[in-house]
Parts: sequence; structure tokens; C-alpha cells
Amino acid sequence: MLELPGRIEAVRSAEVRARSDGIVLRRLYEEGANVAAGTPLFAIDPRDYQAQVESAQAALQRAVAAQQNAASIVKRYQPLIAERAVSAQEFDAAQSDLRQASAQVAEARAALDRAKLQLSYTTVRAPIAGRASRAEVTEGALVSGASGTLLTRIDQVTPVYAVFSASSASVLDMFAQVRSGELAVPDLDAIEVSLILENGEDYGPIGHLDFASPVVSPETGSQTLRARFDNPQRLLAPGQFVRGRIRLGVRKDGITLPSRAIQFQGEQAIVSVLGKDGSVEPRKVRLGALLGKEWIVTEGLKPGERVIVEGWAKLTPGQKAVDAKDAAKASKAAKGA
Repeated sequence: MLELPGRIEAVRSAEVRARSDGIVLRRLYEEGANVAAGTPLFAIDPRDYQAQVESAQAALQRAVAAQQNAASIVKRYQPLIAERAVSAQEFDAAQSDLRQASAQVAEARAALDRAKLQLSYTTVRAPIAGRASRAEVTEGALVSGASGTLLTRIDQVTPVYAVFSASSASVLDMFAQVRSGELAVPDLDAIEVSLILENGEDYGPIGHLDFASPVVSPETGSQTLRARFDNPQRLLAPGQFVRGRIRLGVRKDGITLPSRAIQFQGEQAIVSVLGKDGSVEPRKVRLGALLGKEWIVTEGLKPGERVIVEGWAKLTPGQKAVDAKDAAKASKAAKGA
């Protein structure tokens, strides 16, 4: 197991920016509220863009009228060609005028569509569903579509990502344990992750890893791990600091002990083992990861050996802690991890 610091990130996050120039007339949403995709957020003064739409509609009408006139001329010339009442050159010129008029209609229609699109930008809508942040502008503010004035942000907060940084050394150690057969690691999406919140409380729902960076950051010498969590009660917010316990796999012959049973002499970990005759024997052990309030012991103990958890500070090596009959009551057998 790895215990790593991390931060919460939104699965989807969008900056809502202005796409048209103008004065903000109204804010149309409640700050901090959940909004659906397409929900109106801001209203920008539309009068200038409405005038552009009307101008484009008039230009389209002129182009359509010119097209209809050119079409009528071509229709009128067609029966006259056979009678040689109209020259081929005149007929070709009439057809050319019709094609140009048709192109002008298409151009005017595209200009009208663009004007309508610009008008639609005066109602700023949510690009994604999520929680809308506070407004970055107020009514009366001048916003710019060219520079993309930031209006607000929207974060999808259920589910969320928890992103961790693991040192490349710890990742290499894990790969070495996998190769040696000491650690059995499941598929990435089957690796469970639990969270500890900033106040020390456990976050209930269990997440699963869904991404492991294949590269090491040259700045920090670490690799990124990411887990996905359901967030039904909105307890997790983007930017929040957490600690993650990543259950990478099962360690064969692993043993766990309560942390209060471990004695430290410098960096050396020692436990007091209770012999069959009830005598105390200090034993050097090698520790792995800390799982909450328990240490994983990787070397120095065998399953079934009894370790003194309480009162070991009052005992000396070789001293009879309890008689053999009560030894099991005063000690705790090491349990498999």
C-alpha cells in the first residue's frame, strides 16, 4: 500500500468566456449553484448585433431579388436562341449573371447566419453541466469577445479525480516486488484507493485508479497517479488537499501490527515477542507501509508469533511477562496482511 498526498480535481472544468463585445446587462444564474449544460448565465446587450441581423436580412432579400431577375432573363432567352432572336453571347452573359446572383445569395445567407450566431453569443450559456463559480464580472461591465473576457467557471464535481504524486523510487520498488513475486498487483482499474480528508476523517466511498503516468516529471522526480471517486454529497471540492491510501496489491506472507506495538531505536524498528514460556524477546523487524494505525512488517516475524502490544516499556528482555496459560490474553498474535 502507498499513502500519498494529493489534490482533488474536477473531471471536467470549463472557463466561461465572452464571445461577443458589449455591456453585461444581467447575471442569470445563482453563484455556486448547479447548472445544466446550456443554462443561460449572462445577458450581454444585444442591440448592435440585432441591427446587424436585420441588415444581413435586407442584404439577403436584395440578393434574392437580383437572382430572381437574372433567372427570369435566362428563362426568357432560352426559346429565343433557337429562333436566333438572341445571340449565343447574350445568352451566355445572362447565364453568367444568374450564377453570380446565386453566389451572392449564398454569400448573403452565410452573412445572415453569422450575424445570427453573433447575436446568440449575447446570451452566454453553460458549456457543460456542473457547479457554477462566482461571477468574474458585474452588470455594466464591458466585455470583449476578441480577448475572451472571463465571466465565470464551471466544474463538474461528481464524480471527481484525486491526483497523487508518487516518487519514482517507490514505483521502482513496487515493480521490483512484483517481479520477485512478493507483491501481486491487479489490473489498474481494480486497484482500490481510500481518502483521508484534511480534518483526518476517512472519506467513505472507495475509488479506483484510472490513470498512471508513464513518464517521470524532471522537475519533481515523481509520477502521477489518478483515481476516480463518486461525490454524491459534494464533500470533495476541486483544489482540496487529501491523502490517499492506494492498495496496490497483496503482499505474500505480509504481517500487520498495531503501531503502538512498534519500538524505535533510531531508524531501527523493534518489537517485543512473547515466547512459549512467557519470556520477553526483543526482535528487530523491517517495516513496510503504514496502513492507518497499523504497520506492515516485511521481515523479522512469522505468522502466529505473539507480540506484546501494551506495556512492553515496563518489561526487560528475558523477563516472564505472564505465565504460559494467560500469554494469549496479554498479547496479540501477528495477523496476515
